[in-house]
Amino acid sequence: MTDRTPVDEHPAPGTPAPRGALLGAMFLMATSAIGPGFITQTTVFTAQLGAAFAFAILVSLLVDIAIQLNVWRVVGVSGMRAQELANRVLPGAGYGLAALDIFGGLVFNIGNIAGTALGLNALLGLDVKIGGGISALVAIAVFLSRRAGVAMDRIVVLLGGAMILLTLYVAFVSDPPLGEALKQSVAPETVDFLVITTLIGGTVGGYITYAGAHRMVDSGLTGPGNVRQINRSAVSGILITGLMRVLLFLAVLGVVAGGVTLAKENAPASAFEHAAGEAGLRLFGLIMWSAAVTSVIGASYTSVSFLVSFSSFVERHRNRLVVAFILVSAAVYLALGTAPAKLLVLAGALNGLILPFGLAVLLWAAARRRDLLGGYRYPVWLLAVGAAAWLLALYLGYNSLSGLDDLWR
Repeated sequence: MTDRTPVDEHPAPGTPAPRGALLGAMFLMATSAIGPGFITQTTVFTAQLGAAFAFAILVSLLVDIAIQLNVWRVVGVSGMRAQELANRVLPGAGYGLAALDIFGGLVFNIGNIAGTALGLNALLGLDVKIGGGISALVAIAVFLSRRAGVAMDRIVVLLGGAMILLTLYVAFVSDPPLGEALKQSVAPETVDFLVITTLIGGTVGGYITYAGAHRMVDSGLTGPGNVRQINRSAVSGILITGLMRVLLFLAVLGVVAGGVTLAKENAPASAFEHAAGEAGLRLFGLIMWSAAVTSVIGASYTSVSFLVSFSSFVERHRNRLVVAFILVSAAVYLALGTAPAKLLVLAGALNGLILPFGLAVLLWAAARRRDLLGGYRYPVWLLAVGAAAWLLALYLGYNSLSGLDDLWR
């Protein structure tokens, strides 16, 4: 296996980053967010709120953009990954941020592999453990490639695009009430703040916050001179996620608006089957597998990216560590058939700390450490938007810690 890292296509200083790498960074962020949980949440909330869920999607999308604009801007202009910046702002903070991210990434990666298994079961009828094992091997093959960075960029773009097109088809055949959805996106009958915060946490929480930004650093798109391109990439990544959310919402809305009650044991599969029959169930399997396997790739790549700045050994053997990360996740899944429930609760709670902790560090660097940003003067308006998003992140983090109560019962 090659020791070349997923950044082997890093351009020379002063040259623009490859277009494919930038597209890969956007889709890596988007597909990291679009996992099994994303699909299940969107389906359940659509069934619960109906057309009013459109408002929650719109609000969460705006907050996600505010957060990612700040994360990508600070990381991109500084040219340093989040843990490097954290250690420069507060010595030792980067190690804490890395530990939180890696633990959460590993536990949720077990869930991602479980999602790939469910997808292949719906698509091909494969046994869930066989499907999980095959999917893990697919993800590993990406990082065994001689040009792992190019392979990763291509597969997340390909599968991300496939998910969007397939979901668009199901949304079309389910015939959702578009006018009602559009109306309630700005004038909802019901506003559920808990649903909104859940969407935000699922889209920019934990390792997902840094997936695209770290890939952007690896691609070479850094420095004050690239601010416009950094902004465009950040917003585009979130809009890709938002597009998938909207299409999935419309696909399910068309079903539930017709009076169908979704099966509780697998609501997304039930919605797709009602929308398009047997073909819909197979399409659900392909979409679920694509979402889950790209999340495996994103979680593994991003988690290991939190280690590379601490040791030259890690940098040299980065691909091996990503492969090991996937192997450990797969081994736990194959042994247990699912992620351990208590570990999921703990990881979910600690995951909620990553966003407020990491965002606070980045905003402090933006406001008070121009030396880390090459003298770049950070826009006051963007800092204010980031501060408002940070307050919401604090609330999300506080709520996530309440889940720890389950561990003591």
